[in-house]
Amino acid sequence: MDGVDPYTEAPTVPGGEHIYEWIAKGPAVGIYHSHHNAEQQIPDGMFGAFTIDEIPIPQKLIDKGYTKVDKKVNMVLNDAGVIGLSLNGKSFPATEPYTLRVGEVMQATYMNEGLLGHPMHLHQPMGWIVAKDGIPMDEPTPADTIWVAPGERYTVLYMGMEPGVWAWHCHILTHAETPTGMKYMVTALIVER
Repeated sequence: MDGVDPYTEAPTVPGGEHIYEWIAKGPAVGIYHSHHNAEQQIPDGMFGAFTIDEIPIPQKLIDKGYTKVDKKVNMVLNDAGVIGLSLNGKSFPATEPYTLRVGEVMQATYMNEGLLGHPMHLHQPMGWIVAKDGIPMDEPTPADTIWVAPGERYTVLYMGMEPGVWAWHCHILTHAETPTGMKYMVTALIVER
């Protein structure tokens, strides 16, 4: 169900509720958001994410040691409204870094609920795209930087390879830094031994 008022139902009034029911077909990673005054409500935070079953690890990656997912991260990208340039509703330095041990695998799903595209870049390690718009891909695709257009979702596997603190940011540099340093759409991956 993809509600569009006034055609499928009346708008939910402040303080009211509406329960959506549908048959979940998976595996998939999805987003939900308002379709009423969406240009204001979505940038102001009226959205969320859901996961149905597990995104399978392609055999090609299992052969490379990606045998299980140790950590899952949903990273919601935004660039407008009261939230502004942010990752999961926070701007650097308020973003929390993520941690992995060498050899552990993280499944990160980028979800762009903003108005602009964002090329997401993790300094190390290389990522493998395993799902696009919530649908598993037949073949994983290696990627250093992943362009996530508005409304798109990408699920990427990263393996902790080399110990260190690695910058993770939007590669439109005005979305990631100012003359005084890092800001906005920036976090870090800490890889430990």
